[in-house]
Amino acid sequence: MQRRRFILTAGAGTLTAAATSSLRAQDAPSQRLRVGVMGLGRGMAHVNGFQSVPGVEIAYLCDVDSRRLESAASQAAKGQETPVQTVTDFRRILEDKDVDILSIAAPNFWHAPATILACQAGKHVYVEKPGSHNAFEALAMVETARHHNRRVQMGNQRRSAPAIREGIEQVRSGAIGSVRFARCWYDAARGSIGKGQPAPAPNWLDYDLWQGPVPETPYRDNLVHYNWHWMWTWGGGELANNGVHALDVARWGLGVDYPAVVSCAGGRYHFDDDQETPDTSYAVFDFGSCGAAWDSSSCLPRRHEHHPFVSFYGENGILSIEAGGYRIHDPDGKERQNAVTGLDDLPHFTNFVNSIRKDEPLHAEIGDAQISAMLCHLGNMAYRTASVVRFDGGQRRVIENDAAQALWKRSYREGWAPTI
Repeated sequence: MQRRRFILTAGAGTLTAAATSSLRAQDAPSQRLRVGVMGLGRGMAHVNGFQSVPGVEIAYLCDVDSRRLESAASQAAKGQETPVQTVTDFRRILEDKDVDILSIAAPNFWHAPATILACQAGKHVYVEKPGSHNAFEALAMVETARHHNRRVQMGNQRRSAPAIREGIEQVRSGAIGSVRFARCWYDAARGSIGKGQPAPAPNWLDYDLWQGPVPETPYRDNLVHYNWHWMWTWGGGELANNGVHALDVARWGLGVDYPAVVSCAGGRYHFDDDQETPDTSYAVFDFGSCGAAWDSSSCLPRRHEHHPFVSFYGENGILSIEAGGYRIHDPDGKERQNAVTGLDDLPHFTNFVNSIRKDEPLHAEIGDAQISAMLCHLGNMAYRTASVVRFDGGQRRVIENDAAQALWKRSYREGWAPTI
């Protein structure tokens, strides 16, 4: 996309407001909404979520894994009376004029290309985080949603959790005083992915469609269905996988958009295997008036440290986001308030449906959501180039760093490059 086209999405503070006012449900949809779900790992949560919203039905299930299709169809049939069609190619869903929504839970490298094609086909879109594989896609999918006047919600479901929304309101309203920094944590006990061997793609997998927009790459036996996250060709590592959730909450509470300076250090310390992305990393984001950090330990859980998900540090205390709610501690560490609940996806799906039906503002509208995704892309640029990345948020560009700029956009397989 030419630089002048980026101006169409300029003004981060106005993106969400503009979307709320201009993306009206002008199609006058009936009470019944029909959904096609793409990707049936995480996608089964989409099936359950949409089937729990009155007047919404699953019309299609799509996956390149025939085993998943069979089991998903059986499960989805229990949730509604109308039949569900199964397809391998999601473009068959887009051809059906009676489908209102494409819900995308395919791998990250599919998020933006599928969203763009769905908007062009007149569908509203629910897309999982991070929503884009790279910085170019982050901007391209927002511009496409705007151009085609489509509702697009990203799956950072904490934006719809009532107690978390209350906690963020506490931060923004001064409950802990002036806030200057937020810290995010992630730890897990992931094992080695081993060293994959070239092999024929299994007969249950349409590997050609699984690759989709990614340049042709020989199949390896340790790639599908999850380990692609840890290889740069397909994924964005833990920062794009889980960091986007926490950084989105941090940015939300701080009330900021793009960072001016980003750094990220770490490495693959635990195993000698095919993983290219770090298992341990620390990313720092400077917004000028405040900052945020993300601390990740994917292969060594630090359970004794009892980290919250995100903590906001204010003059008069600390507010921590935990599970589906929050806690407030005074400067001496004494807890003075809490509202901790479970985390449920249903409010996020409900908000999306209400946006289409009732013009309710989206809680994770794609323009705002992709600012959070951009933090992850910039962090990965900093890590991969071992450099500090400076970013011009107004112009949406990396400043004087050719190595980082080279990672702005990926190469695409012929016929799959996103067009707006």
